[in-house]
Amino acid sequence: MSVSALPRRTPRLPAADTARDGRASQKGQQTKAAIVDAALGLATHIGLEGLSIGALAEVAQMSKSGVFAHFGSREELQISVVREYHARFEQEVFYPAMQAERGLPRVRALFDNWMKRTSVELDSGCIYISGAVEFDDRPGPVRDALVGTVHTWLAAMHRALAQAKEAGHLNVDVDVDQLRFEIHGLILALHYEARFLKTAGSIERAVRGFNNILAAHTPG
Repeated sequence: MSVSALPRRTPRLPAADTARDGRASQKGQQTKAAIVDAALGLATHIGLEGLSIGALAEVAQMSKSGVFAHFGSREELQISVVREYHARFEQEVFYPAMQAERGLPRVRALFDNWMKRTSVELDSGCIYISGAVEFDDRPGPVRDALVGTVHTWLAAMHRALAQAKEAGHLNVDVDVDQLRFEIHGLILALHYEARFLKTAGSIERAVRGFNNILAAHTPG
């Protein structure tokens, strides 16, 4: 058999090198997660447009080149923040509500969790809302990421309402799209009234509005 016909073997790294590479990769992921966490905290106060590699490097106490190495561009950084915000939103609002029974119990759980998060964000800021103001007329990957995550959440609320209708918890002629629209509108109005206008009792009014919407569309 000629040398060229011999099967080729892929060289293997020594075990120590493999372990070292694994530790380096893990450290790199941890560093990137820490940078995204700092970026998210910054974005909630100054918006996604306020994010820059330089500003983030100062907050994270890193060099600009160190931050840039993990993202490559300001746009990629912004998209990472959007995804992280959505992941936390799901963990706090969506997944806990899935433990509730299908139908109105789940719809109420989704809204209650949404309200808890909103109550906190009245002080810190909401990426979904501030991002909509910044990118409503600016096409591109950041806007696409924002729109996609908001659509995902609103689709979950729509699905919960549709299941409530199927379970007989809502009137058979109820317009689920309209219901979802009105509930979403309560959250948007709450942010405007409480955060911008500083209207007292806004949270209570939003809760009352939600109960009024359901009461108008439930059998009985």
